Amino acid sequence: MKNILTIFRKELRSYFNSPVAYIVLFVFLIITGWFFTSSLFLGQVVTMRNVFDIIPFIFLFFVPAISMRTLSEEKKSGTIELLLTKPISDTDIVMGKFLAALALTGIALAFTLIYVISLTFLGKIDLGSIIGTYIGLLLMSGVYISIGIFASSLTENQVVAFIISFLMVFALFLLNKVLVFLPTSLASILEYISIDYHFGSIARGVIDTRNIIYYLSGITIFILLTRASLERRKW
Repeated sequence: MKNILTIFRKELRSYFNSPVAYIVLFVFLIITGWFFTSSLFLGQVVTMRNVFDIIPFIFLFFVPAISMRTLSEEKKSGTIELLLTKPISDTDIVMGKFLAALALTGIALAFTLIYVISLTFLGKIDLGSIIGTYIGLLLMSGVYISIGIFASSLTENQVVAFIISFLMVFALFLLNKVLVFLPTSLASILEYISIDYHFGSIARGVIDTRNIIYYLSGITIFILLTRASLERRKW
């Protein structure tokens, strides 16, 4: 656990020691702020729905952007070799980087709480649904981050890592949108694989263990795949 925390702190500092975190957070808040103010002042509606509807789309670009450098940069600079020779397990390395990226995503979501606080002064809000949506967004970002780190472990090029992770998360997100064109037997399987299907359930305030298991399983699978990718270099 100590090694994980050490890598976590180092990785989180690296985000804020470069323009990456500031640029990503700024763009994220500009987009969400636009959708919040447009629904509030133009639509005259006291709701977070517009913001919550756009964030999953933002995550399709936001998460690959912050995770593309996690291992590809280490591989390109050669520091991954030094890191792997230290008394640190591959799991520690992956988990430390995963938690740092998740923390950055959590910080971005935390800034949007000011929208929720503002709405409490303007009218009645469905707090249960809002809490459920934040939980769903964190879990969704966790799966996307684990995919992004896996993609980053496959190449030294950050742009290639971004493209690979984007295509993978986009495919998971899109599955729920094409079910009407598929046979019923196949549609039910793909619906369960779709990340948006599980997010929609949690966003309604229904915390079902099946949805939690889905997200945790996705995170675990891609973290294990990333560890296997790192171990391949030792072979």
